[in-house]
Amino acid sequence: MSIILNHVNYVYDGDTEIPVKALDDVSLQIGDGEFIGLIGHTGSGKSTLVQHLNGLMKPTDGGVYYNGADIHDGDYDLKTLRSKVGLVFQYPEHQLFEVDVFSDVCFGPKNLGLSRKEAELRAFEALRLVGFPEELFYQSPFELSGGQKRRAAIAGVLAMKPEVLILDEPTAGLDPKGRDEILDQVKRLREETKMTVVLVSHSMEDVAKYVNRIIVMNRGKVMFDGVPKAVFAHYKELEEVGLAAPQVTYIMHALREKGFPVKAQATTIAEAKEEILRAFGLAGGIAD
Repeated sequence: MSIILNHVNYVYDGDTEIPVKALDDVSLQIGDGEFIGLIGHTGSGKSTLVQHLNGLMKPTDGGVYYNGADIHDGDYDLKTLRSKVGLVFQYPEHQLFEVDVFSDVCFGPKNLGLSRKEAELRAFEALRLVGFPEELFYQSPFELSGGQKRRAAIAGVLAMKPEVLILDEPTAGLDPKGRDEILDQVKRLREETKMTVVLVSHSMEDVAKYVNRIIVMNRGKVMFDGVPKAVFAHYKELEEVGLAAPQVTYIMHALREKGFPVKAQATTIAEAKEEILRAFGLAGGIAD
């Protein structure tokens, strides 16, 4: 499985005197099983980009390919594509509309033409995968907490059995506990299902902790694309475009500038701890 964007451009209001180029010659390949973090300041093109991945938006020019097929060919089945490339929007209430959670999660599989029994089996499995409480299966989705709505929305997409899961700011508005619960669940989902995950986030700490590849967008272009350590090594360039590295990266650079013999590439607390213990010859000598 792969998604390829080949020299994709997208222009808003192209027929007006003030067109806006939201994507500017973007070429990317998203491979099977990757966990990708997509970051960028507001207006950088992140949301426009992810909506191209499942055909919700069509490039002004350039091509988008899924498993080698051009998704905008006239005879391409976009409905099937959207069952394989699932998108959870930033505000889950926009995706919840049925009388209860279980019915909502059943909607996608039923829309694929599956039988009622198969749709219900998929709904049960999806709700289990996201850790949704059974006692709330038949609760109105509009009576749920923010974190519960996120889980229900993710379950609705998972019930379609996607190969790619795109999450647009899935932790927006949640407290730290709720944020960690959602992202830990996504991590477990990826490990269980081997699906590809694309996480759009403003939290550098979250991106550093969970993903294995980061794509940085700026003014519609791909600014950086690589493993977290390589991308966050450019923290000064990131600051110039309104972003930053994780706080622990700044701490490690500060320690190094003060003369401590540490390497500054750590992007998570666990990595920083390991490096500090290594630098002082204490590795394995201090318990958590």
